[in-house]
Amino acid sequence: MSTEIQVRRLPHGEGLPLPAYATQGAAGMDLLAAVHEPLTLAPGARALVPTGLVLALPPGHELQIRPRSGLALRHGIVLPNSPGTVDEDYRGELQVIVLNAGSEAFEITRGMRIAQAVLAPVTRAAWREVAVLEETTRAAGGFGSTGLGPLSERDAGGHDPGVVVERG
Repeated sequence: MSTEIQVRRLPHGEGLPLPAYATQGAAGMDLLAAVHEPLTLAPGARALVPTGLVLALPPGHELQIRPRSGLALRHGIVLPNSPGTVDEDYRGELQVIVLNAGSEAFEITRGMRIAQAVLAPVTRAAWREVAVLEETTRAAGGFGSTGLGPLSERDAGGHDPGVVVERG
């Protein structure tokens, strides 16, 4: 089953393929760089890379922009706001913030697969203020409070006995 995304190609995106799934089972569609000249990112540098596409997402959906694992592993190319969200009512050009977290300069060329996009349904929340919330075994434990060891090694509060938890 597929859901239609309306797309308009901008002049600098002419000649590039539309986003596509690389395999039958892929969750993400590859997004391509619509740069005219190669763009070199020094280590630590970031850039806004155009795709040459303007989208109209179907109601009740978002487009999640995610890094490509191969670029991250081999070159340290990541998306600093990952996953990025394109809202259904956004009508500007789809662009990707790319960061070179690697140790060497990286060149982005026209048509290079720079990110992937996942179409996802959006559930809208309705906030309801209450005086008391249901208790859980985790309670107010924060980051790392569930510990790293097996459950059998945790105390009654869900904490790893080898970890000192300070509460303030």
